[in-house]
Amino acid sequence: MNSRFFRNGVVMLALVVVALAVVFTVVNQTQPNQDIKYSVFLNNVSQGKVTEVSQEASTLTVTPTDGPKYTVTVPGLLANQVLDDMRGAALQGKQQLPIFGAKPAPDNGWISILITGLLPILIIGGFIFFMMRQAQGTNNQALSFGKSRARMFLGNKTVVTFADVAGVDEAKTELQEVVEFLKYPEKFNSLGARIPRGVLLVGPPGTGKTLMARAVAGEAGVPFFSISGSEFVEMFVGVGASRVRDLFDQAKRNSPCIVFVDEIDAVGRQRGAGLGGSHDEREQTLNQILVEMDGFDTNTNVIVVAATNRPDVLDPALLRPGRFDRQVILDRPDMKGRVAILKVHTKGKPLDKLVDVEGVARLSPGFSGADLANLVNEAAILSARRNKKTIGMSEFSEALERIVAGPERKSRIISDAEKAIIAFHEGGHAVVQRVLPKCDPVSKVTIISRGMALGYTMALPTEDRYLQSKTEFEDKIAGLLGGNASERLVFGDTTTGASNDIEKATDLARRMVTEFGMSDRLGPLSFGKRDELVFLGREIGEQRNYSDEVAKQIDEEVRAIIDHAYERAMDVLVTHRDKLDALAEKLVAEETVDADAFEALFSDMPPKRGLREMPPAVVGPNQPTPGAQPAPSPSPA
Repeated sequence: MNSRFFRNGVVMLALVVVALAVVFTVVNQTQPNQDIKYSVFLNNVSQGKVTEVSQEASTLTVTPTDGPKYTVTVPGLLANQVLDDMRGAALQGKQQLPIFGAKPAPDNGWISILITGLLPILIIGGFIFFMMRQAQGTNNQALSFGKSRARMFLGNKTVVTFADVAGVDEAKTELQEVVEFLKYPEKFNSLGARIPRGVLLVGPPGTGKTLMARAVAGEAGVPFFSISGSEFVEMFVGVGASRVRDLFDQAKRNSPCIVFVDEIDAVGRQRGAGLGGSHDEREQTLNQILVEMDGFDTNTNVIVVAATNRPDVLDPALLRPGRFDRQVILDRPDMKGRVAILKVHTKGKPLDKLVDVEGVARLSPGFSGADLANLVNEAAILSARRNKKTIGMSEFSEALERIVAGPERKSRIISDAEKAIIAFHEGGHAVVQRVLPKCDPVSKVTIISRGMALGYTMALPTEDRYLQSKTEFEDKIAGLLGGNASERLVFGDTTTGASNDIEKATDLARRMVTEFGMSDRLGPLSFGKRDELVFLGREIGEQRNYSDEVAKQIDEEVRAIIDHAYERAMDVLVTHRDKLDALAEKLVAEETVDADAFEALFSDMPPKRGLREMPPAVVGPNQPTPGAQPAPSPSPA
């Protein structure tokens, strides 16, 4: 029951209570209380106990010789012979006849009839009418299920333009044609050109797909309909298709316009993959979308812009020319794009003079636009928490660490023995990554607990990279195993802290063999086909397309890669044991070693390429892309 229905019901109940109170009050007034019976009254007259009597209709007001007045209700048939009855009673008792006066009754009979008869009927009729109106409203709400829930924004009210979108210059160029068609359609019609009916924005979460669609509407100055793919489908059959028809009817009435469907994979998944087979409600909705986008009626200036991060699960009919003709990729920004995005988000914020936006962009590889916006916001919150008037570089550094590794856990108490194990574990990662040539430069080593990690080693790439080589993977695996090798070398034992390192190293080695063709023994072949439920968008396993003998060879190759990397890590640590001990001792004493202090321990070695270009004491995030940057290494749990 909604609040409006509850509120109206309370009002009607109050009106009924008030009306009933009025009815009872009037009835009580028209029917006075009967103090004594008529026969008792006549007996009092015969005994001389009555001095005056006044009659009004069938009611007698009696003034006794002593005591207060009282009333007598005369039976209806005796109302006209009260005076005669009084004479007879007085003569029988040999008493003097009391003073008698008769008043004409007021003509309020029709009022009494109206109140006592018609008013309850009116109240009951009004209540029935109210209930019928409520039922009709409920029916209207049920019928409104088929109406579109798209939100319409007028072109002159949309304040987002291409100037508010940075880091995706190629995507803006692609969408500029859509804006020009909506502004100057004759420019294209004169050449016989046909503008794409639909534009599909594809990219990871947080890369600005929705913001780009709003910018297109703001630049074109046309109505903008926004709806999510999940808002089409309800529990009732046919509701999704009805909403699609209603949405496009509204769009055609307001053309030229833009229809933006966010997360279209909610209704655009490949047909035949639903739990309900061909009669699935989502498939009916998808069929209606296909017809509306490219059916018989194609002379409409309605452009559909949709966004998704799962283009692989969309139905092929949705992606063919004539529907979503063009796919615009919005990928994670590169160095130049991150600088532009940071300038947009820091505009209007009080930054310290020492803040280097390019330095922050260099330290945040792989961050999306939403990640960078969150980074700036976290830095501003930290500045406010510290009662500062400006946002400094230290706040950006702390914000980066909070986003990557989690908030600092100062309350966690670690014993001296475990602190030493953590220090040598992280020192092993750092030393191996510093010595091996293809590992990224170490930016920070700490044994301060953050999030789920007891300590971590952060390394940053010197530039954006899109290709990874076999030697880079081998060096990265050795760096991942450096913590485990250091524990074995120093303590002769291992702990659970290396479990995440071993998992990442094994997964990377298996991908080198089965996906990247980096095995000399098996050659450039791909093994295993990953199956997934299109409806769920989730990988459910791997289909083996190779024999048991090949599976054994794959396991042997993975084992060989891991063993070789472990041997390299151990050789590095044995050769540079003095540096490992010095770093661990420094970590136990200071808990954190930044890039400058760490590099000072390797002063007898040539500096690593790109290390000098990085600002000190600032760390950046790791990347899930194989070989991009080593992840923060969890310490022993």
